[in-house]
Amino acid sequence: MIRGILIPLASGTIFGAGLALGGMTDPARVRGFLDLFGAWDPTLAFVMGGAVLVMAAAWLVQGKLLRPWFAEGFSLPDRSDITPRLVGGSALFGVGWGIAGLCPGPGFAALAIEPVSAAVFVAAMLAGMVVVRVIEGQA
Repeated sequence: MIRGILIPLASGTIFGAGLALGGMTDPARVRGFLDLFGAWDPTLAFVMGGAVLVMAAAWLVQGKLLRPWFAEGFSLPDRSDITPRLVGGSALFGVGWGIAGLCPGPGFAALAIEPVSAAVFVAAMLAGMVVVRVIEGQA
């Protein structure tokens, strides 16, 4: 029971700390990264590059494991098709990231740094999730 709570809590805390240390919770830095033809800030390219390297190592390790350390089995994607829903969601994500300078992970992490402005983003994001579920009839 405790392991079922502590492992995700520790993982989320480390992830949130990494987002904060990497500057991903600073909307001005994110918008600077997305401003390719203005005052471009390449800092987040290094953060993303580091994340890709860590994920590449994780995939290599996962391929050698019979089962995960803290779960009964792996939960890997079983689909690779590109659907209109995926493309539309990706576009909406990108537009929202560009406007707000936050995406879901950094938005939640920013609640600890700038609770008021991050709360507006998180509330709008959660409302959007509810709207999609209602539209798709999953509510």
